[in-house]
Amino acid sequence: MESIIIYTDGGCRGNPGPGGWAYVIKTNEFKRTLSGGDTYTTNNKMELTAVIRSLEAILKDKELSDRKIELHTDSQYVKNGISTWIKNWVRNGWKTAAKKPVKNKELWIELKEVSDKLDVTWKWVKGHSGDPLNEACDRKVNEEMSKIQ
Repeated sequence: MESIIIYTDGGCRGNPGPGGWAYVIKTNEFKRTLSGGDTYTTNNKMELTAVIRSLEAILKDKELSDRKIELHTDSQYVKNGISTWIKNWVRNGWKTAAKKPVKNKELWIELKEVSDKLDVTWKWVKGHSGDPLNEACDRKVNEEMSKIQ
């Protein structure tokens, strides 16, 4: 069975400030894009939101939810957080190695819950490096921020 390719991006103008998120889901059969925004947020919240929304879309589609997923993000925060750091955060009662509360805990919990139900491989892609699907997400993020401003 063919795998699903997902690209996500998020950002904001100012940090915090008006923000946007976007994703592209691609299979051999189709390509879907969705985006949204928030009037006052942070880059990291928008990066997490993009990933969560994309995986929720996969879970809602019974024909897609059992496929392998290759998720591309240009956020080291998201990739490292979900693939490495989160194990220790959970073990340490949602505290960092420095014993401070994990920022964006609610979003991390949401991401963990949705990603645990899927077969996701996490990939980091360098932002603004010409990758067509990453650039498409970035354009949508900027459109969302412009709508808000």
